[in-house]
Amino acid sequence: MVRLDTASPLSPPPRRGRLRRRLLRAAAVALGLLAAGSLLLWVATPSGDDLGTRIASLASLHGSSVLLPSEIPPLLAEAVVATEDERFYEHHGIDVIGLARAVLYDVSHLCACQGGSTITQQLVKDVYLGGSDGGLNKLADMALALKVELRTSKPQILADYLSVVLTGYGRYGMANAACADFHRPLAELDLGQLALLAGLPQAPSAYDPLLHPAAALGRRGEVLDAMISEGDITPTQAAAAATEAPTLPPQQGGC
Repeated sequence: MVRLDTASPLSPPPRRGRLRRRLLRAAAVALGLLAAGSLLLWVATPSGDDLGTRIASLASLHGSSVLLPSEIPPLLAEAVVATEDERFYEHHGIDVIGLARAVLYDVSHLCACQGGSTITQQLVKDVYLGGSDGGLNKLADMALALKVELRTSKPQILADYLSVVLTGYGRYGMANAACADFHRPLAELDLGQLALLAGLPQAPSAYDPLLHPAAALGRRGEVLDAMISEGDITPTQAAAAATEAPTLPPQQGGC
């Protein structure tokens, strides 16, 4: 008597089918926990409505000036965006492309070399999280960045960031940096000077032109190259700006 196999040749073996069901259940549980955690984090973090008040308080604490969007030189805005967050005007607080690229780089180089944080994330880290984005704060700064982007315009976010960002040893804000390094207000600085200031936030102490002029000039070159890549300036403009001194002497009637 011939025994017929009634199982379909297309149906997976029972063991493989059980494994697939377990994996699907595990994935569903993980997604559920992620969704619940994200919701809890969204509820637990501040709304972002008090950003302006916090900026004013922080600026007062650090002795920096609260800048209006109209007070930010366009070249400074372009330099900072090109260097710190090239998709600033496109994302909604979190740059998924930049974050993925940073993670891949760090994993491949076995380091924590690139953070992938946007300007908005850097702002909320300083304003709401005491300057730390380690551990759960990294998730909190993502939630806060999304909230701030829902309530605040891009020019205002950039102005707030440049008002309180660390720019040297115990020095905060681009207005203070302009006075300390060039003895002039922001509005009177040219491309080379603004590019140098734009390079400070990555490592304010290491790139301080008063203490490390060679490093500051090297960093300025990186900023100018980024601006060329973004189409903000021409190579000729960058070459002219690269010849300027890293600091200027005091002038009568300066800051």
